[in-house]
Amino acid sequence: MSRKVESPGVVAWELLLRVHAALVPELDRLVGEVCGVPLSWYDVLLELNRAPDRRLRMTELGERVVLSRSRVSRIVDAMESEGLVRREPDPEDRRATLALLTVHGRETLRQAAPGYLSGIERMFSSRLTLEEIEVISRALASVLEPESTAGPEG
Repeated sequence: MSRKVESPGVVAWELLLRVHAALVPELDRLVGEVCGVPLSWYDVLLELNRAPDRRLRMTELGERVVLSRSRVSRIVDAMESEGLVRREPDPEDRRATLALLTVHGRETLRQAAPGYLSGIERMFSSRLTLEEIEVISRALASVLEPESTAGPEG
């Protein structure tokens, strides 16, 4: 009995998942070794650092983080107890809560960044040509574009 040939889209999807499953735990280990925080915390620190005034509503933070969207509140609780972030009421909407990056959080991000970036270089970028990186970047960006979710026109 022969195995059914998968469509190129299914093969690409499976490879994307396998790469994610292989590299994320290794990157988590590297970041943890460098600064003692998990990759999910680094993700929160990075997003808060990129935000205006280094603060985001908790709902916005949940939309932006990559690794642990469903656990953002628990992650922020743990990070707050370590002094990396702090919560405060949103002055524009008292029903909302802001997460703010602390000075200690910025320092932790600075300590973790070299390990994070070198891990990406070693495990991902160095294994690809610049042309391959550009093609992957364009392809993945097109998947995330809102127009691409609309489906075929007609």
